[in-house]
Amino acid sequence: AIVRKKDTRAQIAAVVVSAMSGVTDQLIELAVRAAQKDRSYRDILKKIGERHVRTVKKLVGSKRRAHAQKEIEALMGYLREVATGVELVQELSPGALDYIVSYGERLSAHVLHEALLDRGVACEYLNAREIITTDDNFGEAVVDFRATNRAIARHFKTHKKLQVVTGFIASTAQKKTTTLGRGGSDYTASILGAALNASVIEIWTDVSGVYTADPRKVPGALPIKVMSYEEAVEMSYFGAKVIHPPTMAPAMQKKIPILIKNTFEPEKTGTVIGTKTESNGLVKGISSIGDLAVLLVEGSGLQRIRGASGRVFGALARARVNVIMITQSSSQHSVSFAIAPKDVERAREVVEEEFSLERRSGLIGPVKMERNLSILAIVGEGMKERRGIAGRLFSTLGRNGINVIAIAQGSSELNISVVIRKEDQVKALNAVHAAFFAPDQRILNIFLIGTGVVGGALLSQIAAQASKLEREHGFSVRVAGVADVKRMHFNPAGIPPREWRKLLATSRTKSNVSGFVAAMKAMELPNSVFVDCTASQRVADAYLSVLRAGISIVTPNKCANSGSLASYRALREVAARHGVKFLYETNVGAGLPVIGTLRDLLLSGDTVEKIEAVLSGTLSYIFDNFEGEKRFSDIVRKARELGYAEPDPRNDLSGLDVARKILILAREIGLPMELNDVKVESLLSKRAAGAKNVEKFFDVLKRDDAAFEKKKRAAARERKVLRYIATLKNGKAAVRLEAVDSKHPFYALYGNDNVIAFFTDRYKKSPLIVQGPGAGADVTAAGIFADILRTASNAL
Repeated sequence: AIVRKKDTRAQIAAVVVSAMSGVTDQLIELAVRAAQKDRSYRDILKKIGERHVRTVKKLVGSKRRAHAQKEIEALMGYLREVATGVELVQELSPGALDYIVSYGERLSAHVLHEALLDRGVACEYLNAREIITTDDNFGEAVVDFRATNRAIARHFKTHKKLQVVTGFIASTAQKKTTTLGRGGSDYTASILGAALNASVIEIWTDVSGVYTADPRKVPGALPIKVMSYEEAVEMSYFGAKVIHPPTMAPAMQKKIPILIKNTFEPEKTGTVIGTKTESNGLVKGISSIGDLAVLLVEGSGLQRIRGASGRVFGALARARVNVIMITQSSSQHSVSFAIAPKDVERAREVVEEEFSLERRSGLIGPVKMERNLSILAIVGEGMKERRGIAGRLFSTLGRNGINVIAIAQGSSELNISVVIRKEDQVKALNAVHAAFFAPDQRILNIFLIGTGVVGGALLSQIAAQASKLEREHGFSVRVAGVADVKRMHFNPAGIPPREWRKLLATSRTKSNVSGFVAAMKAMELPNSVFVDCTASQRVADAYLSVLRAGISIVTPNKCANSGSLASYRALREVAARHGVKFLYETNVGAGLPVIGTLRDLLLSGDTVEKIEAVLSGTLSYIFDNFEGEKRFSDIVRKARELGYAEPDPRNDLSGLDVARKILILAREIGLPMELNDVKVESLLSKRAAGAKNVEKFFDVLKRDDAAFEKKKRAAARERKVLRYIATLKNGKAAVRLEAVDSKHPFYALYGNDNVIAFFTDRYKKSPLIVQGPGAGADVTAAGIFADILRTASNAL
């Protein structure tokens, strides 16, 4: 239908045809097996023939069908003879392989030729070997344009009908079959279009033009309407499979526009590649090469060897090793280059052989090699003389924990390329694409483990705020994974925050921490945030693995920060090394800005002399209500009913939770303290602490009411009230029950308030006080939510 379209503006001179999908790979496999005397190649041969015959039956009507089938069968007969010859001699030369591979295009072109004739289109079959002449570099032959252009002009002068041309294949001056390499059919079209001075060269493929990134890897990729030849060359060189570098050259020389369209959606605009570009942004596109290796040549004597770089690349050229990217240190102490993995051993051998004398004398060391790498490149003419492009690229990669191994930028400023780990490729593409094509939209992918009271409140807040955050602040918060103690559920496109309960309840995936972390890593989503709303040590033990994967962590779980000092330091070191955030504002004071305030004081040069704090919302509520005739045990039970206390209130009354919090503040100041350095006065009698269950505990606590009543009355006689206070002074920390008078900042507390008093050089007479609710699901969830949004900031 595309070929038959009526267009009064121009006449179609030729249609270039590639092999059917997968056939070229089948032909290569067929040839290899035949050379190995593996007779299973005959099965491949049979499948190829049957596939083309089936296609003829579908596309060609009854009048021409028999003739078309005979053509296919004749070609398959010739192919069978060649394969049999390879089997007999048990040898597959590059020339023989090119000849066998050529049948993919020849079969395909014959089918299309017959289908067009059947529909009344006047056309002729043209084998490109008759018009395109190359050298004998089989597999990637170089075109002799002088001879080729003459032959094309001669042929089209005497053949006015539409020509159905085999793409990808050509021949030497001695008429030996060659192929033009990857993207060879597009290259054939460009060669023909340039030789005929065509008004346009159309490439029909399976996507609607060139996109800002590979849409299979970057769901948010956008179509590009117009781009320059130079941009297209850079994009194609670094992995954009829609276009191929050789295709550009003939069209570029004649300034013929190339139009890339979608066969299956012909109404779509597509992409025009030409002399001009649209200045619609800093970067035109982002592309990548998925698998490569880097070789490093280095030595203290490298700078003294005249022409060292020339010798390196001369040796590689003689070995026919294609170099994808080059970097060299300014000291000339080392030079590294990226190549395809298949060329690694050959490249290392030829370079080491080239410098064998220098290696023996110690001027150069052994060639080093690193595999499983990728190149990511940002491309665009809008990058020229624009400040901050590289900064945005590297800060985006760093924020997502992606390490850059090597960097290259051309003097044209059209391309900045970075070598990264292969496993980081998809995440890097998505993160960088968002940074340049949606800079005002900051996508955050949340993975939440722990959907209890606090986790559930957080999901409710995300659901309530999502649209406003996106509309007014540019935050797109997606919940990509959730887990409770039984099940876990994932969706890279985002779990609707209002539907998580139903989706989690119906999930068939059993929950476990290592499985959750592994699934999160495998999704490779940019700006991922692991949110731990549990109190589990097992979850905290996974933090190092999460940070090493380049994923930020937000948590109210105090286990990690109040564990061993070595573990505490390791978490910060790993987070800094991988450029990700480890945020835990809610470890102390729920939603209060306690840790942030302390850090601001220290960053501004202030010195903390003392911290006094009521750090338990539970105990604050209990002692605020411990007045009049109320019994202590009844108030504790009420706190539990309101959700202020833990299901087992002993976790609050032991004082250990408060000890963990003051320890965290001590470590934030820089004190090298362990948990057992904190002196803790427990509110539990030995009998209460040892009770078999919660109800037994309350029975014991009733018997302890008299002791608490005695302390309350003693404080009242002095016009004081009881408060459970944590103190940090002179490098020592303690938590204990104290009686304070009306002059003390902790005298007037309300409900479940926390209050933290910072005594510093600047706040000596009157401390800096942070006060507010220190317990409750909503305030804690709000603090977690704020930390999640902070992960998108470049600030510390």
